Amino acid sequence: MTFVVTDACIRCKFMDCVEVCPVDAFREGENMLVIDPNECIDCNLCLPECPADAILPDIEEGAAPWIELNKVHAAIWPMVTNNAGQTPDDAEAFKGVAGKYEAYFSAVPGKGD
Repeated sequence: MTFVVTDACIRCKFMDCVEVCPVDAFREGENMLVIDPNECIDCNLCLPECPADAILPDIEEGAAPWIELNKVHAAIWPMVTNNAGQTPDDAEAFKGVAGKYEAYFSAVPGKGD
């Protein structure tokens, strides 16, 4: 089992999860994060840290559509290991908004560290 980031992260990207990850499994896109399934050690530290509830175990209902997205983008997006002020200024406004993948997903890589 690994963890996956869902569309709840899009336009939020709070980054609290990145700070607690002991193996640097997070990768950064322009407006969301993903977890590299090859790096994740299933430690569960990131799950309670996400204010947007955007992280799920890959075996949980609702995680299936995000497994491939995390895998694909983790291979091309840069590693991110600290918050460094990268949370969008309007993140709170997008917390809990439905349908963000269709409306806002960007495959553009983030800046990383």
